[in-house]
Amino acid sequence: MSDINKEKLITEEVLPNSMNGMFMLILNIALMLGSAILFVFSVSSFGGGILKVVMIFISVLYFFIIGPVLFAGLKVLKPNEALVLTLFGKYYGSLKGEGFYFVNPFVTATNPSGNVATTAVFSMEGTNKDKKNPELNIRSKKISLKTMTLNNDKQKINDALGNPITIGIVVIWRVVNTAKAVFNVDNYTEYLSIQCDSALRNIVRLYPYDTFGDDNEKTLRGSSLEIANKLKEEIQEKVKIAGLEIIEAKITHLAYAPEIAAAMLQRQQASAVIDARQMIVEGAVGMVEMALAKLSENNVVELDEERKAAMVSNLLVVLCGNKDAQPIVNSGSLY
Repeated sequence: MSDINKEKLITEEVLPNSMNGMFMLILNIALMLGSAILFVFSVSSFGGGILKVVMIFISVLYFFIIGPVLFAGLKVLKPNEALVLTLFGKYYGSLKGEGFYFVNPFVTATNPSGNVATTAVFSMEGTNKDKKNPELNIRSKKISLKTMTLNNDKQKINDALGNPITIGIVVIWRVVNTAKAVFNVDNYTEYLSIQCDSALRNIVRLYPYDTFGDDNEKTLRGSSLEIANKLKEEIQEKVKIAGLEIIEAKITHLAYAPEIAAAMLQRQQASAVIDARQMIVEGAVGMVEMALAKLSENNVVELDEERKAAMVSNLLVVLCGNKDAQPIVNSGSLY
């Protein structure tokens, strides 16, 4: 990043000068009442002169201009809320912490997060609501410091083997630096949504969806926890400039794209059949070896090599067949 861009970025929050809001409210109301009384006394008093004019001017000035302007400096904040204040275009400070405050009445609260088209669904306080819902639009210019979730639309991405897959993630995040969130990016919620999509593509293309044979290779399906941690780290690196903290990132949906899902399902089924057949054959061979050893050990019957081969063939057919064997009873001589 160039030195010019660094100079334009805001890195730290500033606490604005503030006073107890309740004290200033009571004081301002008392002064407005005093100015009204002064106005009535000045008008009803006998005589004239410059003093009477000055008293009337001061009482009218405070009651109609100064008093109402001071009311604009009263700010109320709930838990986990903040106000980013500017004074004539310059950053004045970030008011944080629940309470009733009085600040410079000429400051203006700003929050660029608003109705911007996005593929994300945001929710807070454990309630899933669409970002386009008016209840989630921050129209009061207050910035929420609560933990929120971002659930982008599912994306179609090619994995490391070039297979198209559909994947979706949910990101748990919060604002930790209100000055960076407001001034360093145009809209921090939209910025987060775009960076999540970008990081997801960068991570997914490094891993295959699944492997067939190498169990030690990391895959999207088998190493979801490790991949989620890498995804969290990459998103955090990208949104650090916006003053956001990524608490957790999880994969919520993972599947082959519809155009190859059927073929991949057949491949998985074939692989499962091969593995099952291999296990059946290994078990059948062991059982045949055990049967021949027991017959020879106990001298039940003596078989030549040809008869042994026939017995092995028959046992393998019985043990490895897909259907139950139909027994045939030999009532005559073995020879």
